[in-house]
Amino acid sequence: MKKLYEISDIAFDISSFAVQSMLYEVACNPSPGLVSIVSMGAHNDMDHYTFIDSTCSLLKYLTLCCEKGFSNKTPKEILKDARSLGIDAENRMFKKTNGVNTHKGMLFLMGVVCIATAKAIHDKKDFKHIKSIIKDMCEGLVEKELCILKDKLNTFNSLEEMCKEIKLSYGEKLYLLYGIEGIRGEVEKGLPIIFDFALNFYKENNDLKQNDRLVQTLLGIMQHSEDSNILHKHSVKTLNEMQEKSKNILSIGGVRTKKGRNEINNFDKEFSLRKISPGGSADLLAITVFFYLVEEYMETLN
Repeated sequence: MKKLYEISDIAFDISSFAVQSMLYEVACNPSPGLVSIVSMGAHNDMDHYTFIDSTCSLLKYLTLCCEKGFSNKTPKEILKDARSLGIDAENRMFKKTNGVNTHKGMLFLMGVVCIATAKAIHDKKDFKHIKSIIKDMCEGLVEKELCILKDKLNTFNSLEEMCKEIKLSYGEKLYLLYGIEGIRGEVEKGLPIIFDFALNFYKENNDLKQNDRLVQTLLGIMQHSEDSNILHKHSVKTLNEMQEKSKNILSIGGVRTKKGRNEINNFDKEFSLRKISPGGSADLLAITVFFYLVEEYMETLN
């Protein structure tokens, strides 16, 4: 049975920025350990084309998320209503990629920011209000979805025993192991790494060619990111190593110097060989580009 949708021009515009930013992220290179247009990075089950397939499969659902945002409902109510879209989108992604997880984390993040952006425009708010809308939307998320796990853990003898009985996401496991709130904590705070750092950093590097600008911003994010992908598959030590390497490369100019470029290439080769993929940082890069495009767009609406 065919479904009919009524979609506004603005919803199409916002979702197009989402797709553009996701494709920008996967195209840039060298991106340490990540899939790019020239490399599979640390992965052996996905490449640039897998990401194109996955991104295109999500367009419908991101557009519908945007349309959900055009509502008089509260941000929390809208997010609750959109959860079924997220489930459908995730199933569609896995079907398109034959079970490969390319965008599960990105889907949650991009869904949230698409809804928040549309809500801001619907309520005739400025770009700067999107952060507070995200905070309102995700208020209590950590307590509701993570803190409760500590009480459950107390009923088991160990985390290992709990995992045998309850299927936990790697974000949930990281919270129980390290107390790290991950992307749930980040969105509940209103994505401060984006609004207080990455977006301005991306703007400051607007003199660079697009690919170099993306690589430079990725390094900027990696020096601060508590990347859950790395913590899940590796360790806190590896995360600290990623942060320090990124910081050191930027201190010698990053893509702006020959020495910096050489170090980025070495960084990519090393992380790819060691199967270290900072996918959480890659997601944040895409969100940074998205908000850069959104901010410019919202200025044209006034």
